[in-house]
Amino acid sequence: MIAIQDLKRISDYEWEIPQTFRQDMRVPVRIFATRRLLEKVMDDKSLEQAVNAATLPGLVGRVVVMPDMHQGYGFPIGGVAATRYPEGVISPGAIGYDINCGVRLLATSIEYEEAKTLLGDLATALDHYCPSGVGEKGALRMSEKELDQVCREGARWTLKQGYATEMDLLRTEEGGCLEGADPSKVSPHAKERGRPQLGTLGAGNHFIEVDVVEQIFDAEAARVMGLEEGALALQIHCGSRGFGHQICTDYVREFQSAVKRYGIQLPDRELVCAPLNSPEGQNYLAAMRSAANYAFANRQMLAHNARIAFEQVFAGKVRDWRLRQVYDIAHNMGKIETHIIDGQEVKVCVHRKGATRAFGPGSPELPDEYRRIGQPVLVPGSMGTASWVLVGTESSMQRAFGSSCHGAGRVMSRQQAKKQVRGEALRQELEADGIRVRAGSMAGLAEEAPQAYKDVDAVVETVAGAEIARKVARLRPVAVVKG
Repeated sequence: MIAIQDLKRISDYEWEIPQTFRQDMRVPVRIFATRRLLEKVMDDKSLEQAVNAATLPGLVGRVVVMPDMHQGYGFPIGGVAATRYPEGVISPGAIGYDINCGVRLLATSIEYEEAKTLLGDLATALDHYCPSGVGEKGALRMSEKELDQVCREGARWTLKQGYATEMDLLRTEEGGCLEGADPSKVSPHAKERGRPQLGTLGAGNHFIEVDVVEQIFDAEAARVMGLEEGALALQIHCGSRGFGHQICTDYVREFQSAVKRYGIQLPDRELVCAPLNSPEGQNYLAAMRSAANYAFANRQMLAHNARIAFEQVFAGKVRDWRLRQVYDIAHNMGKIETHIIDGQEVKVCVHRKGATRAFGPGSPELPDEYRRIGQPVLVPGSMGTASWVLVGTESSMQRAFGSSCHGAGRVMSRQQAKKQVRGEALRQELEADGIRVRAGSMAGLAEEAPQAYKDVDAVVETVAGAEIARKVARLRPVAVVKG
């Protein structure tokens, strides 16, 4: 077990586990957290998992852990690690089962005061047009050939089908499509699971949420993003559904033998990996990109369906009901990027698991309008609590591989939450607080109770205090749809 006294305190918001802590560590572990947030993770294995991750071959710089950290499969959720490309390794467990789980934010000019009597109707319409739940199927029926096109083209496929605008794609990470995807590296079983699910929300912590822009901290950045104080906004949180989960399952199984073939020694078999330049590594990278593109297309389809719901409820009743894309980001991804390591430009594969890209001002990967302010960073809170819009910073580029936190972070397992919280009672509490709830399962609702999560405001204070992200706006929920 790792104790707080094993950590070197760098500042109120930053700590380090030195490389000397354990003989097999290749790099140190850098943790962004307050002491109070650190104390909340001492009962799980997230810090031990971060130390284990620091043994992966080909690592550069350091392993980074965000304040929303909690225990995951092999690699901590909230973890970031970069391996040298192409001779370093890629690890499915360091990317996650829900490949390209991410968040999309859309802004409106609809004032909360003029919309509040219609929010119940809006929640019902969103629930109708955006199917949610375990194994839920969407209205779109795709052939395998069409699924392969989605894998290659991502959100670009939805543009061709009339489900997206050019602005939607411009304001999506990677333009909504990772190059190098190859659906032939995806198993038939994964395709069977993915084919009927495009345009669906899933369950767990996935949601569609209507928010009010409650407070603005950076007026210029908010103006550029189109966020207006007192107006409604919409968040969509989901990923690649059963498609991505099966791809991860398939390659974790395959990599169990790959580590033996390549003589890779690991402290935890859940960290199985393969060299990026090996056939196994290249195959997983191509399949992972296929799942990432599927997820970009999935969130775009949900945004299209949400627009239908907004039009149905608000057309003719408000001045302008349109939903404008702010940004769409991924937080379970492996990306080939170039970063400055010890003063040198190094091409790396950045594994972000429960961590979001947070590129700073001037980054050429950003849309023109965001290059001056930095990349929008979307941090949803737990159900019933605030969410945040931030921007990436130059400091994040230097200290965290251009990364930031992705949410509040669990402090209670789903089983624990179900034991302590009654779904129906939670629903009544949320409704009493003015939050309209549409949920397919009371047990699923209980799993996502606010008390199962850290305080998102404390998490955001940490990344802002550490200067790896900057506050732009705080959002307050007024309606939520869950599977």
